[in-house]
Amino acid sequence: MRKQPEVTIQTRQNLADAFWQIYCEKRIEKITVKDITTRAGYNRSTFYEYYTDVYDVLEQIESSVLPDIEKHKKIVPNKSMQFPLKHLVEVYSKNKQYFIVLLGKNGDPAFQEKMKNTYKDLVRPILQTHGTNDYILEYGLEYAMSAIIGMITYCFTKEERPDIEKMVQLLNSFMNDGVLKNLNFLQEAGQKSD
Repeated sequence: MRKQPEVTIQTRQNLADAFWQIYCEKRIEKITVKDITTRAGYNRSTFYEYYTDVYDVLEQIESSVLPDIEKHKKIVPNKSMQFPLKHLVEVYSKNKQYFIVLLGKNGDPAFQEKMKNTYKDLVRPILQTHGTNDYILEYGLEYAMSAIIGMITYCFTKEERPDIEKMVQLLNSFMNDGVLKNLNFLQEAGQKSD
């Protein structure tokens, strides 16, 4: 009797793992419940005890890798208005196997929006306390989160073990000083006009 919750948790995880293995190989619209249950070694009725369909499995996996807003409110930027870059990179590192696929070209297009919106919701309350115009705030958050998530995804797909500290420093520099300054674009343009 005491083992039942452990068995339940393990069965759910086995089904999710089987789904994930298949999802890494093919698009969700090509995945069937039979594919999952065959790979996991369960019957269809067991699958339906835990999930409503294959999209439910994906939704639950996505929810499990996104930070819980209530638990993560302490990571919001401080009064210097710094974005929680280090935290975002740590969350990404911990769930790299999922983020690489979900944010990749064959992943779930809606996941990037979910991720951006989660971090916008974490950062927005602090930035609003600085009296920022709502129009500028919303566009600024969209710009910043799109750039940050894009850069982190690029880094993790290009490097096996990225230097997290170096990436956070670069992201902070891009956020605070701008990309062009970091690329010395303006300096090069000035030298060419001489």
